[in-house]
Amino acid sequence: MVSKKTMSSLAFLVALLLACSSMSSAARYLEETKPEYPPHPAVPEIPKPELPPHPTVPEIPKPELPPHPTVPELPKPELPPHPTEPEHPKPELPPHPTLPELPKPELPPHPTVPEHPIPELPHPVPEVPKPELPHPAVPEVPKPELPPHPEVPELPKPETPHVPEVPKPELPPHPEVPELPKPEAPHVPEVPKHELPPLPEPELPKPESHYPVPEPKP
Repeated sequence: MVSKKTMSSLAFLVALLLACSSMSSAARYLEETKPEYPPHPAVPEIPKPELPPHPTVPEIPKPELPPHPTVPELPKPELPPHPTEPEHPKPELPPHPTLPELPKPELPPHPTVPEHPIPELPHPVPEVPKPELPHPAVPEVPKPELPPHPEVPELPKPETPHVPEVPKPELPPHPEVPELPKPEAPHVPEVPKHELPPLPEPELPKPESHYPVPEPKP
């Protein structure tokens, strides 16, 4: 019995094949029947309109500010001089004690090592002569004679066909674009200058200080 999975996979493959065949036939039909579009019409060039100049803005006079009030200079307070500290005498340190010289210890002499006698080696082993083996004679193999290479006949060069020259198509001349009249700039009326009234001088209040003003010394 065929399982359900194999049946569903087969059905999916058949649907894919049908879709591919229909798409290929539709693409071939579209390639065979290409619509011919008419050429684009020539668009006349429109001249750029000249814009009117920007209106001039009148200059506004800068207001004159009153001068800054002068602050009186306060006298500097006199500070008392710093107290002088007395010089402390340097303490005298006792001299360093002198250490006595210690005698150098005498080391014992190094012990003498006795000489060991060299052991005598045994007699040498005589060399065994190598047996001479005869080399087998290799018969000479004759070289096989190869047949000569066959001669390849020269092929004639193919002649290129003569391509006739295609005449260039004559294009119709471009249509003449009529000149459009230039637009006239609108008349801008002059703006009258406004005279500003003089600014009143502001009265600045005197700053109240929280600290007492020192009295000048005589």
